[in-house]
Amino acid sequence: MTSVAFSGLTKSYRGTPALDDLTLTVRADSLTVLCGPPQSGKSVLLRLLVGLEKTDSGQIVVDGQDVTKLPPGGRRIGYVPQSFALYPHLTVYENIAYPMRLQGARNADIAAKVERAVQLLSIGHLLKKRPDQLSGGEKQRVAIARGLLKDAQIFVLDDPLVGLDYKLRERLMDDLRTMRRELGATFLYATSDALEALTMAEDIVVMDRGRVVEHAPVDRLYHEPQHLRSMELVGFPGSNLLPGRIDAGICVTPIGRFAVTPEATAPDATAPANGAEVIVGLRPEAVELQPAGTGQLSGQASVSLVEDLGGEQVVYLETGGLTLVTCLSVGRGETPAYGQTVAYRFDPAAAVIFDPASSRRVGCGCFEGQEKIRHA
Repeated sequence: MTSVAFSGLTKSYRGTPALDDLTLTVRADSLTVLCGPPQSGKSVLLRLLVGLEKTDSGQIVVDGQDVTKLPPGGRRIGYVPQSFALYPHLTVYENIAYPMRLQGARNADIAAKVERAVQLLSIGHLLKKRPDQLSGGEKQRVAIARGLLKDAQIFVLDDPLVGLDYKLRERLMDDLRTMRRELGATFLYATSDALEALTMAEDIVVMDRGRVVEHAPVDRLYHEPQHLRSMELVGFPGSNLLPGRIDAGICVTPIGRFAVTPEATAPDATAPANGAEVIVGLRPEAVELQPAGTGQLSGQASVSLVEDLGGEQVVYLETGGLTLVTCLSVGRGETPAYGQTVAYRFDPAAAVIFDPASSRRVGCGCFEGQEKIRHA
């Protein structure tokens, strides 16, 4: 099992920082996803790990060995780039086999590993073709097979499914998860797609502006985000973010008031100061289209848009001068129509409270002191 540790990495281009004192340890034998917007530093970090670029400062340690200054060929890391990067004059078989030929592997060993890779990715019928005879999805499968053929315990996949249609991406995501388990390897996977990150990840690293803002197992990061950018970037549809203000221990928002529980992991575990401005996050599934029940806040809203995603529908609501987003499972209840007025509700305990200055989580909502809770 091989772990990866980055310590104090910096990298700039023409004076503009791409990585800013980044420190991160990737758990061995895991599928860790780097999630962040474009230009957050994901691809730069992976290129530094593979050895395609040099760090300005900092250290990269793989399985206890400092590889910061090693050439790419000395790092034994498999790499699947964003671009297919296939050799046009070689057949699919030769493209896939190329990394092993560079390592001087025997033909019999090459044939056995190519056979295994093409079976996993269902591309055996393509072996005699050349890249110009392949579709985009077929090229991507060949590129993945080639990247995973290297004799390595760490594989780097830089947004390998970008540009593919969803059905193909869904199939390849399943294939990649299966391959990681069968190889018993460490996968480091970069994507800007929130749904892809949730589907693929065992651990998620949220990156923004060249830094790691949060790193946690996928379930914990989704349900208990400690940073505002995690709430924003991880999840589909995106979270509801509401302005709020603290008034005597009560969080006042445009859609209601509720008590505040300080963040237990904060150094002093105290609630935000009285009068402090905050940002309140609500996942879409926390907003339900039903009248309030016990321990819940409610309101009326107008339906402004309904998006049909097949198994579920995303409903946009206008209320209190804001847009709220919720998700409905198809077949469970009646789908609201555009312009319809509906009742909505949410449990204050689902509300996460962030400090706008630091973007750190400072508390969550609760239904304590019910007599104080009323609509703003």
